[in-house]
Formats: sequence, structure tokens, C-alpha cells
Amino acid sequence: MIKPILAINNLSFQYDKRSNHKNIDNISLAVAEGQWIAVIGQNGSGKSTLARIIVGLLEPQTGQIFVEGIEINEATKWKLRQKIGIVFQNPDNQFIGTTVQDDIAFSLENINMPYKEMVKRVDWALELTGMGPFRHHDPSRLSGGQKQRVAIASILALKPSIIVLDEAFVMLDPKSRESLISTLLSLRKTENISIISITHDMNEATAADHILRMKNGRIIKSGTPKEILQEDDELAAPIGEQLRRTLKKRGYQVPDSYMTEDGMVKWLWK
Repeated sequence: MIKPILAINNLSFQYDKRSNHKNIDNISLAVAEGQWIAVIGQNGSGKSTLARIIVGLLEPQTGQIFVEGIEINEATKWKLRQKIGIVFQNPDNQFIGTTVQDDIAFSLENINMPYKEMVKRVDWALELTGMGPFRHHDPSRLSGGQKQRVAIASILALKPSIIVLDEAFVMLDPKSRESLISTLLSLRKTENISIISITHDMNEATAADHILRMKNGRIIKSGTPKEILQEDDELAAPIGEQLRRTLKKRGYQVPDSYMTEDGMVKWLWK
């Protein structure tokens, strides 16, 4: 059996220790190398708290986290954190450099990467995110979507084993979002990067291999996008599935199972 690149065992956390309410309540999960996991749920379900624990910004009260088979603890946390990168919803909090390329290079300088390799990494990340023409711009003066691309490029340049996206595509227009999702899907294959995306966007969630639905700090459902959306009509489905559901309600003979946009187009053309 293949060892997961990220394993979480019996994780619990609460902000207010005087309360009986746990923000993360006995969660266990495993992420394989190159796998994309989407975590969905209403506000307050514990999604972002889970993300912050995974990257070490919060310390759990109970439970264990293993990265590449090594437990994160005081002795290992700094080294293992280099293997995990996070992109937040608001990219302004992540900018340090005075230009886009300086900002991307900053984290590489911190790990003492040789200059020639650093230049290659920065160019690679700029090309992947489409930010090459803006390399000399002040990141704070870019549009919201451009800022988010720079934040993503800064993480990609490190080539971490795991990327956590905490509502990272919210500020992107649909075309930019689709382009970056396509880039990340490609990187999973070429770089074996594992992705954990915290999202409300079901189009983003359905790009994942697996969806976890959270409620009150617990994982209440787990399955493929098809399984989750087929079982739960309350979730806001992508357009292909929305159309299938609408046609079904109006009495049309449509397939009984979940349909992607491409699947719906092919079915309509039959």
C-alpha cells in the first residue's frame, strides 16, 4: 500500500478552551502524492481552521500530522513546513518584495537557493501563472486577480510537495480561474504536487479527485465529485449538473447520474 504524503490522525482543535465546542472535532484523513482534495462546507464548518493547522499556523490540541511519513513536532516542523505552501484568499498579506519577481524570489533566498537556479524557478513560476509581463511591477498596485496569481507563483516557485489553497481563487475572473485550475491539474502529473483546496466554488471542487464536506468541525461526507453531488442535491452544482437537475424536474428523460459540462454537451448533441 502506498504511504500517503499527508496523514492526519484524530485531529481536534478549539479556539475557546472554556467552551465545549470543537472547531475541529476528531478529524482523520490521508492525501496521496499527486492527489487533489477539495474541502467544502458552510462558513464556520472548520475548513480554514483545518488548513491553518495543516500548514502549522495553529497547533492542534490532540492528534498527529505526518508529512512524507514524518510527524510534525518541535524538532521537525521547520523542515517539514518547507514541503507545504499555502495561498490565502487575500494575497496582500503575503507580499514582501517591491517587484513581482523579487516577491517570488524572496522565499527562494530564504532557503539559500543558488542564484542561477533561483532565476530559473522565478521564470518558471511567472510563465505558469501568466505573470511574466508584470515581473517588474509593484505587486501592491496590481489588480486583485493579478495579486492572487503572484501569490500562487510564489508558492509554486518553491515546488512544495503539498499546496493548500484557502479560497485562493475567489478574486480571479472565470477565465483566470479556469486557466490556473488547468495549470494545477498539469502540475499534479508533472511535479506530483498534492493539492488541498478550501473552497465554496463547486467548479473548483469538481476539479478535485476527492471531496470532503465539513460541518461543525467534522467530515460528514467523503467521496468523488460525482458521488458527493449525486447524493446531495442541496449543494450548488456546476452548470452541467444544474441543467440536468432542472431538466429532470421539468419531466425530461435525462441520465440519473451526475453530469459534467462536457458530459451534458455530448448528451444534448445525441
